[in-house]
Amino acid sequence: MADGRSTTAQSGENLLFLTDEQLRQGIEAMFFAYRGFTADPDRILSDLAYGRAHHRAVHFINRAPGTTVNNLLNILGVTKQSLNRVLRTLIEDGLVESKVGKVDKRERHLFLTEDGQALEQKLSDAQRARMRMAFRDAGPEAVAGFRTVLEAMMDREMRFAYTRLRDSGT
Repeated sequence: MADGRSTTAQSGENLLFLTDEQLRQGIEAMFFAYRGFTADPDRILSDLAYGRAHHRAVHFINRAPGTTVNNLLNILGVTKQSLNRVLRTLIEDGLVESKVGKVDKRERHLFLTEDGQALEQKLSDAQRARMRMAFRDAGPEAVAGFRTVLEAMMDREMRFAYTRLRDSGT
């Protein structure tokens, strides 16, 4: 190929027989890519004395407005105590609103306030810019392959939650 990659190395056949060294390189690439992916939001969050847990909560509350605390617990895979600490801060700072459920009064439904939406937009804009650039550089086939690999790495329950969120927004 003109870009220096061989067509053989790209065939699915060869990808089935990766060496431990190739897998290690892939693992390390994921670590470094994750650092890049989180670097911009981390800078924004540090000015507010927030961390990645706050970012994840804000992201998924924005993604599914009205989601319950229990649903958010399942998506994030954190302890109730940990999530409550994060939510308490976000609520006190006026970024998240918690409403009692209409059907089940024990449920708390979560919504971003206008300030919460503005923060989520700022965080997502930074990550979208990085993803857009990487996807553009990699090309459509690589993007499709990347998504396939990510989905294949998910546990069955995670993939179900991801698919449900992707398809319905809840």
